Amino acid sequence: MVFTRRLREPVMRGEVTCSVRIWQSPHVKVGGHYRLGDGFIEVTSVRRITLADITPELARRSGFAGVVDLLKVAKHGPGENVYLIDFEYHADSSRTRRPIAR
Repeated sequence: MVFTRRLREPVMRGEVTCSVRIWQSPHVKVGGHYRLGDGFIEVTSVRRITLADITPELARRSGFAGVVDLLKVAKHGPGENVYLIDFEYHADSSRTRRPIAR
């Protein structure tokens, strides 16, 4: 999972623990580990939501100033399905149980 540069530090500090992505199909899976900095994020849930579910509060939880700010970044490719991904950041990359997915 790739994060825009301005979100990487807040994710690593634990301030951002979810992400909204617009894809054709999920690009991550629950339990997956994805490298970030010296550690990794572990995906704890992937849920399909609608655009109407993206509230200003959800945008802020995702590290954005508002819904429009989030939507400018959330779309990746031609997808139209909206996913809410919850995750935890683990600073110690030696804690991985399996190879890190990319």
